[in-house]
Amino acid sequence: MIDPMVVPSPVEYAADSSQYDFRWEETDCLLCGQAEAELVLEAADPLPGGQRGLRFAVVRCRQCGLVYTNPRPDAASMFRFYPQDYAPHAVRFRRPPRPKPLWFSRLFGRPCPERRGRLPCQPPGRLLDFGCGSGAFLQRMAACGWETVGLDIAPQVVHALQQRGFRALLGSLPHPQLAPRSFHVITMWQALEHVHQPRLILRRAWELLVPGGYLIVAVPNFASWPARWFQQDWFGLDLPRHLTHFTPETLTAMLTAEQFWVHSVRGVVHVDWLRSSAQRRIARCGPRWYLRLLQWKPAADVAAWLCYVAGKAECLLATAQRPPREAPAPIPAAFSAQRTAS
Repeated sequence: MIDPMVVPSPVEYAADSSQYDFRWEETDCLLCGQAEAELVLEAADPLPGGQRGLRFAVVRCRQCGLVYTNPRPDAASMFRFYPQDYAPHAVRFRRPPRPKPLWFSRLFGRPCPERRGRLPCQPPGRLLDFGCGSGAFLQRMAACGWETVGLDIAPQVVHALQQRGFRALLGSLPHPQLAPRSFHVITMWQALEHVHQPRLILRRAWELLVPGGYLIVAVPNFASWPARWFQQDWFGLDLPRHLTHFTPETLTAMLTAEQFWVHSVRGVVHVDWLRSSAQRRIARCGPRWYLRLLQWKPAADVAAWLCYVAGKAECLLATAQRPPREAPAPIPAAFSAQRTAS
């Protein structure tokens, strides 16, 4: 039994970690850098074929409140937890859906207007989709008139997109083929929670944006009601692939720490996440009437909407901006002294 006030070391957490073909690492808080944290929960990999008997710890920083996975597989080992049939990597192109009026999206929390092309600035311009996955968003934005670039760590995804004529790059940020101040918009759809150094990624995104450029970030909301209801069975937890578990406060704090102006952080409804969470709880604990009810789409629609109205939706969407005008660089002391003397 793990002491809930002590973060386990990799050796304590997996007594025979050599049986697993990856390396553990421990990390300090990814926001403030402090080492003191307390255990929040532990859970197994929910995907079929996950390492049996292995559980991962989620901890909360006692200093700033950031929730993160610790210990975790190191960056070189993470590919082992992304199967070939990982759903977000399935390249698929569909006819772009008809956009809903903005009032509809604001009232019901879906569909996400930014996801359908209603961005803070309009084309022409250059757009980078970090963690582009299936490429559906790239296709939609290219049809809207944007010059798009996709970036992903999955070779099969990048190759498939290149075969379809999209500019897609393999890797993460920083990337040698991406020049500073070269993008008007950068999007991160359910991607920031996957990276080992989220502040570094945000810093590099800031550098890639033109002054006044926008960053759109969507992440699961650890402060949501479904996260509280389902805990280790919550669809948005997805251990160990999700390494940082954001709340509105910690997402805002991290963006602000990297010099972004945060215009808004709001909830977005994901009904399918709620239904999937109920299904996982049934698989682990057996059927309950309320879990069966949540698998019925009309009931899940109502429950997800109530979470949204209460400010506890399952997904967060942040709109941030690189300041249009940066503060001028300080005058070197020697030059300042010369001017004073003259």
